[in-house]
Amino acid sequence: MAYRLPPLNALRTFEAAGRHLSFTKAADELHVTQAAVSHQIKSLESWLEAPLFRRLNRALLLTETGQRYLIAIRDALDQIDSATRQVVSVRPDNLLTISVIPSFGAKWLVSRLARFAHRHPEIEVRFTAEDRSVDFAREDVDSGIRYSRDSGRLGLHATRLMEQEVFPICSPKLIEEGPHPLRRPEDLKYHTLLHEDVKAFDWGMWLRAAGVEGVDSSHGPNFSHAHVSYQAAIVGQGVALGVTPLADDDIAAGRLVAPFEFSMKVDWAYYLVCPESRADEPKIAAFRNWLLEEVAQISG
Repeated sequence: MAYRLPPLNALRTFEAAGRHLSFTKAADELHVTQAAVSHQIKSLESWLEAPLFRRLNRALLLTETGQRYLIAIRDALDQIDSATRQVVSVRPDNLLTISVIPSFGAKWLVSRLARFAHRHPEIEVRFTAEDRSVDFAREDVDSGIRYSRDSGRLGLHATRLMEQEVFPICSPKLIEEGPHPLRRPEDLKYHTLLHEDVKAFDWGMWLRAAGVEGVDSSHGPNFSHAHVSYQAAIVGQGVALGVTPLADDDIAAGRLVAPFEFSMKVDWAYYLVCPESRADEPKIAAFRNWLLEEVAQISG
């Protein structure tokens, strides 16, 4: 006797209802009515000849059977989704998907994209801003821009884009106004230090490299990304650590200033990465060559 599987729509509905523990929220997610969700669940329970939910006055709970079934169905739907994406996901030759570190994208790359579009109107660029590593084998991403100390650690075809120098940056008002104008590095003890979550450098490192003493490097708010700390500096909330090239445009526009001459070099750099097997694809090579030209302009 042939074995029949339950209807896929009923399984999808059960997974959504079990995840939310709510027929209403499942209906909203699936763009159907609550009555339709209830009907699908009742049909599935009838098909299985087993209750999946306990319906209380103000709560919806999974039965023990429902809990076990939800785990299995969720895994199965994930596998179906993954397999389907691999079959139907055909990347247009003119679509270039780049995964970019948020601060690099916000403070340097976005303002220059029009030049790439003018150079290569045949290529459509799509950016995703994220810090995490990309699984190129499973994700629909062509290339990425990453920040690392050593290109070998990236395990990919990596093109070094630019090194970094670190220096304090602040609003011009901090060096012109207030009871303690920011004239010397030692004056930092009178100002709020803005911190960023980054492994490559911190205020303690810069102060030691500059030979500055008497400044508490631990105080001040912490920000997840450089472009957020820069914005805090622009509005006068304190002094941030700027890096080339991310701070260059704000300094050129006068939104920020670098009050001191000393800058600290770090051994981290930005890299354009992609799988070795795809490094010579025309759209990836075009983007890489354009990036290197842009970098050459700012490095002199």
